[in-house]
Amino acid sequence: MNAPSPGPALRPGPRNDMTDIAGLRVGQAQDDRLKTGVTVLTADAPFTAAVHVMGGAPGTRETDLLTPGGLVRRVDALVLSGGSAFGLAAATGAASALAERGRGFLAGGYRVPIVPAAVLFDLGAGGASCGGETPHTALGRTALDAALDAPRTSAPIALGSHGAGTGARTARLKGGIGSASCTLPGGGTVAALVAVNPVGCACAPGSGRFWAAPFEQGDEFGGRGVEDRAAPVLPATKLMPGAQTTLAIVATDLALDQAETQRMAMAAQDGMARALLPSHTPFDGDLVFGVSTAGAGIPDAAGRLWLGHGAGVALARAIARAVYAARPAPGDDRPCWCDLYG
Repeated sequence: MNAPSPGPALRPGPRNDMTDIAGLRVGQAQDDRLKTGVTVLTADAPFTAAVHVMGGAPGTRETDLLTPGGLVRRVDALVLSGGSAFGLAAATGAASALAERGRGFLAGGYRVPIVPAAVLFDLGAGGASCGGETPHTALGRTALDAALDAPRTSAPIALGSHGAGTGARTARLKGGIGSASCTLPGGGTVAALVAVNPVGCACAPGSGRFWAAPFEQGDEFGGRGVEDRAAPVLPATKLMPGAQTTLAIVATDLALDQAETQRMAMAAQDGMARALLPSHTPFDGDLVFGVSTAGAGIPDAAGRLWLGHGAGVALARAIARAVYAARPAPGDDRPCWCDLYG
């Protein structure tokens, strides 16, 4: 009897990053001296958003607004930031910049930009002390302006040691910012944007091969192939409560309501579990924002299945790309993947 067909492959979009979703814009800003930064996702008009949290130690702002059934179902931007709790100020900077552009939810005659945010811990990444003065408000404004002012034909998103990934670290290697996209068989696209700063690891300690290797497209993270056996023990961790978190956004141009967008974010968590060992621990703040721009039609039943699978695949690949693209900087407390395996 013939084996069943594995089905069509999920190929990357033209840019293989979040900007393959038409209308979405990404801006980044960082302070290399402090080893921290901000990554902002926005668009020319508000977009549907939801969130799903699986880590035990999240740091967030306005995520309760994203519960299906609430009053506000569309947001003006999403912020991923370093700086731990100090980094939540990045959303204030982004919101101020949006307000100056006349953006926001109309309430009592005022425009109030809706900017949910999530933060990761990079305070011990080897940067200088901020001396009690957080740079994140200014970084949030700069990243938002960079997103909206950049021409649509600008270069692909800078990966690795940029934006919210500037001070990100895995257990053994530097982390970073990553992105990847998938075109779906029935039409539409799904893409992921992620800041990788987990308690665990993204690759095997001996070979440097990524746990996400089965999903690699071309040589987007080194073309190192698949490990032929699972790790026999728990990989190394940087177990220090409150000092880790992987933050992700998955987005599609398919038309989803808020509950469906949340379901896509839930499915994308599978990609985090494939690419990081361990993941979703009590010491991580792992979360995934979901986004729908509704530009490519309503998916049918098969389209919804492919969407969830594609979200997980895109996120796994984005995580590996983040670590693969990280580059060394003065004061680093651990090597980059390229230092050991490149």
